[in-house]
Amino acid sequence: MFRRLDESPRLARLLERASAWLARRRGLPIVAGIALVALALLLRVLLMASPSPALECAWALTLHGGVLIALLGIALAEPLGR
Repeated sequence: MFRRLDESPRLARLLERASAWLARRRGLPIVAGIALVALALLLRVLLMASPSPALECAWALTLHGGVLIALLGIALAEPLGR
């Protein structure tokens, strides 16, 4: 199964285009992660004002997603460099 995935020309083209796109916008994942963490802060303030399970879930997803995206952007910034 993984051999077919490794030899897929469609996946190879997709990864090539994605890496070229990210190489031109190296800071984008970091900025997106920071924006998600800032959104999580606003959600946390709203959560303090009116507790809600939906807000709790949205807060956790945006905070952790933002941190992961920013860390991924930091990790990929050097390999995708010019």
